[in-house]
Amino acid sequence: MPVTAKTTFTNWPLQMHSILLVDDDPEILAAWQAILLDEGYRVCCARNGFQALERLKESIPDLVITDWMMPLMGGAELCRQLKAHPDLARVPIMIHSAAPPSVEEVQTWNACLRKPAPMQIFLTTIEQLCKGDRPPR
Repeated sequence: MPVTAKTTFTNWPLQMHSILLVDDDPEILAAWQAILLDEGYRVCCARNGFQALERLKESIPDLVITDWMMPLMGGAELCRQLKAHPDLARVPIMIHSAAPPSVEEVQTWNACLRKPAPMQIFLTTIEQLCKGDRPPR
């Protein structure tokens, strides 16, 4: 599925980073969206990898946070799709999952936190990735 997004979140103040949050659990999406909005991030949500790719056609975020195990298209395939697309390959990806990738999985993400991640670690990792810093592993 080709992604043709050329725009970014440009209607917002420069200090506000944009995040695409992808999770099949609506309660997790709502909770993290509220927290991230309160922290000053612009947040767009998707329920699976297919919806995420549709959102990415509209705009390219500063960070993608995705669950690993989701119906229709999970985190592994979403990460592969992002890294294969020239306009999206540089967008950092954070995995946030109760079932994180196995050590045998080819790493196509920048950070991985196991659910439930402590809020401060979650927010610090997001801040580092949005700034372009590599978080500690």
